[in-house]
Amino acid sequence: MSAILYDGGAVLGRHLQRLRHAPAILIMTQTMPIVFLLFFGYVFGSALAMPGADYRAFLVPGMLVATAANGIMTGMFTAAQDSHRGVMDRFRTLPMSRSAVPLGQAAADLLTTAVGLVPLVLVGLAMGWRIEGGAAAAVAAFGLLLLFRFATTWVGILLGLASRSEEAAGQLGGATFMLPLLSNAYIPTDGMPGWVRTLAEWNPISAVCTAVRDLCGNAPVPDGAAWPVAHPVAGSLAWCAVLLAVCVPLAVRRYTRG
Repeated sequence: MSAILYDGGAVLGRHLQRLRHAPAILIMTQTMPIVFLLFFGYVFGSALAMPGADYRAFLVPGMLVATAANGIMTGMFTAAQDSHRGVMDRFRTLPMSRSAVPLGQAAADLLTTAVGLVPLVLVGLAMGWRIEGGAAAAVAAFGLLLLFRFATTWVGILLGLASRSEEAAGQLGGATFMLPLLSNAYIPTDGMPGWVRTLAEWNPISAVCTAVRDLCGNAPVPDGAAWPVAHPVAGSLAWCAVLLAVCVPLAVRRYTRG
């Protein structure tokens, strides 16, 4: 275990140095969620009426979760880039733990996400969003956000290692932008057609969005929803556990095999 942590820490430092020398990537990934938040909040928000609720208070938690779900895209692109440029081949020749390389990438992504959520939260507060559920519930909400980001990053790492090229990973990563749209991140699922609502509520993003809104006191748990949304905290933890249990061993195996 100590070897994994030591080697993973070295890979973590390498990814942080990489961001230091390529600040444009960091700036882009941090500013785009803010741009979308302002766009949805002030353009779409004026056209959406939610009985008994402020749309911006509904939107900000959804945007936080959508940002966490972007771990699929960033994890996929970074893993594909290192894989197809020979970086991981060089790592395999070193006497280091096989699981340390993807673990270091996931840890670096988690750290940068934790820092990047701060300006997004500040913009949300400036737009009128407030945390009404208390300090302990707020800490639990942000802990759940980071856990979900960690899980989605492993999904992206697995897909990036399995990709045929950087271009293919980039195209597939861009397609993941659709995932928050098929959830309750931006709009409630109540008005969706039956089968679309079922699909949206079984989307892991919907469970995490509902959990964050409930913990922050922004919106109650909807009635008649699918199990992950009706029990949002348990559903979110279950989804994270499933994603990690499936993707972590497969990603480590894929990296080991090359």
